[in-house]
Amino acid sequence: MTPLVRRLLTIGGGAGLVCASVMMIVFGLSGNRLFFYDPSMVISAQVDLSRPFRLGGLVEPGSLSSSEDGLVHRFRVTDCDASVVVTYRGLLPDLFVEGQGAVARGSYDSGGQLFIADEVLARHDEAYTPVEVEEALSDISPKGEYAELLANGCPALQDQQ
Repeated sequence: MTPLVRRLLTIGGGAGLVCASVMMIVFGLSGNRLFFYDPSMVISAQVDLSRPFRLGGLVEPGSLSSSEDGLVHRFRVTDCDASVVVTYRGLLPDLFVEGQGAVARGSYDSGGQLFIADEVLARHDEAYTPVEVEEALSDISPKGEYAELLANGCPALQDQQ
């Protein structure tokens, strides 16, 4: 084999391996491109309800209830167009409050009416401010994502007021 042929085979083999690796990554991640689905996508059946997935949105104010032992929680997640009832057994994160964002990982029950979460994560944006600063500014500006959505006209949340 001449050095030119050997070099071309090496370059071609390397390019083939790189292409195969990229294809494996693209096809392997195709089901995980979204971090979470919002309630409108779930209600409109854009999600396979037979498999576990992540549900994200705002926790509806007034919807959070807990059992007597404080380990079973039930709340509604909304995206201003639709709402989904979520139940979770465990301790909720410290940042979890009504009117703020949350992501729940789990699946629907067999009846398809209740989302049973295995894990609940509280979300906050990059503009997070400490509680002390928020309290100092509370009489100047509204608090949190919930107030922002109300100001922008979220009908699903305005009904809760």
